[in-house]
Amino acid sequence: MTTVLECINAGTTYLEKRGVEDARRNMQFLVAHHLGCSRMDLYLRFDEPLDESTLAPLRVDLKKRGERIPLQHLLGKVSFYQHEFHVDARALIPRPETEELVEMLVSEVKPTPRQILDLGCGSGVIGLSLAAAWPDAQVTLADVSTAALTLARENAQGLDITNVEFLETSLFSGIAGRFDLIVANLPYVPEVDRPTLTPEVGHDPDLALFSGADGLDLIRQFCPQVSQHLHLGGTVAMEVGHDQGEAVCALLRAAGLSELQLRKDISGIARFPLAKMPASSNSVGTAASL
Repeated sequence: MTTVLECINAGTTYLEKRGVEDARRNMQFLVAHHLGCSRMDLYLRFDEPLDESTLAPLRVDLKKRGERIPLQHLLGKVSFYQHEFHVDARALIPRPETEELVEMLVSEVKPTPRQILDLGCGSGVIGLSLAAAWPDAQVTLADVSTAALTLARENAQGLDITNVEFLETSLFSGIAGRFDLIVANLPYVPEVDRPTLTPEVGHDPDLALFSGADGLDLIRQFCPQVSQHLHLGGTVAMEVGHDQGEAVCALLRAAGLSELQLRKDISGIARFPLAKMPASSNSVGTAASL
């Protein structure tokens, strides 16, 4: 009978032959998922035999992973900023960089914002994480995709987060009022990059990925409108592509926002433009990369 370790070794070889990055880690997660344990628990179970009732469905998922269906879709979940979210093909799989943005906002935005907009919310990881961190805030999660909003609602229900509302809209077209914090993780992948993306990315919705030839079509629409939806002194925070930060800061500056910063992610990539709605009309700043 095949042991846990033998299964991991065989599955790792299978995935490596099919070009899956970090194949052993992927196989460990699949085995742990089917055993109902954590990945770390596997180290205590290497010699445990696996019966056919476990191996049969595991083989199905292993074949799917070899076909480059994302690991997160097979597991049906992802850990993100202290919570576990359901994920599937209805919305973009949350990226580690996005978690860094949430951590930055929770630790640095003072005072606690009372009215928050997560524009382009997808599965809801940003808005729901902020709602959980700031239970006295009211968070609006907005997206143009009906399917993504349904997934975000499911995540809110699963996490019992109630200080939220959901709105189907294209950018600001259906949004009234102003906010203390607007977070926007809009599509920013240039169409010309499509052939270079991994097969896994092909399972994300196009609507959540691509935005014109240079990736900035939606962002160009967003920036001139954002000041109309921020309270005085309010903050806008964005996630953009690795080479788009300066261009996006220029768009925010042209829209009259101030105190611009271009913050780096953990890899040193300037990925997070932040700016404020001036408390008065005589302050427009320049971007500082911190």
